[in-house]
Amino acid sequence: MHNCTMLTIREQLEKNEEITLSKYACLANKSEGRDKKEKDCELRTVFQRDRDRIIHCKAFRRLKHKTQVFLIPEGDHYRTRLTHTLEVSQIARTIAKSLRLNEDLTEAIALGHDLGHTPFGHAGEAVLNKLLPQGFEHCVQSVRIVEKVERNGQGLNLTKEVRDGILNHRTSGNPKTLEGKIVRLSDKIAYINHDIDDAITAKILKESDLPKEVTDVIGNSVKSRIDFLIKDIVKNSYDVNDILMSKNVEKAIAKLRAWLFENVYNNNNKKNLAKTEEKKAQKVVEMLFNYYKDKIDEMPSEYIKLLEDGEDKLQVVADYISGMTDDYAINKFKELYVPVGWKG
Repeated sequence: MHNCTMLTIREQLEKNEEITLSKYACLANKSEGRDKKEKDCELRTVFQRDRDRIIHCKAFRRLKHKTQVFLIPEGDHYRTRLTHTLEVSQIARTIAKSLRLNEDLTEAIALGHDLGHTPFGHAGEAVLNKLLPQGFEHCVQSVRIVEKVERNGQGLNLTKEVRDGILNHRTSGNPKTLEGKIVRLSDKIAYINHDIDDAITAKILKESDLPKEVTDVIGNSVKSRIDFLIKDIVKNSYDVNDILMSKNVEKAIAKLRAWLFENVYNNNNKKNLAKTEEKKAQKVVEMLFNYYKDKIDEMPSEYIKLLEDGEDKLQVVADYISGMTDDYAINKFKELYVPVGWKG
């Protein structure tokens, strides 16, 4: 496929990036690279390879059984951590393509941004944050998964740009690339609007309950808001070295996010049955953590290997607990703490 006169497909793709992408885009052939040097692929750029590694890793598959907001919902149409991830990716790719930025890098960051989320969503994260002396943040754990935990302690050996975007996707983050900045905003656009959609489905709120000073600015339906926000970012970020929203839109999003924390995320009234179960879920996480920190040898072999490699004991227990799906955590809890009938 390669000789002195013919470029590989990867090299052709890299040339196309140089010709077609914005001067502010992060080009694949200008990547800062991986911690462990590898031979180039003939077909894919480094960021395409990163995307593929994330999609094929175990942590990505487990996202389909992890809580987004509503704890173990019985309906088929509520978001999970996986569908949220795919929605972030779709929004981010649309913005990146419109701005002529690197869509492959954007997609890799988006698909990897929540790999470190715990079972039971932020409720589980809060427990591990209290139990670990060094604290626990899902964005930091996402990086740890791709650097250390996956592939039996080898990690995925992703590029520095992808890991930086994953680490800095939270609201307070400051990604180095514009592609990372796109994912940071796309995550917010996705979870705010889709969590509203799920809350409406759950009859926790109605569209008309949303603050009018917000909906007057950004729209009166999930579909119209997502469309408006994407277009606002593209309009304000086109051909500039930053990813920006209009000031009034930024303020409206901040107000809506604060309103959601008060009325959905931290609302434990009887109407919000999914949230009232969170304290039980947190007890499950706490008891599992305390069990395995005293019985390290009962963890799966891949985590035992991390200990043998010199990793901190409590961190490895957190690796195991945070990697659990909601169902796996509940079933483990039942296995360890709930008695079963004796058959004589």
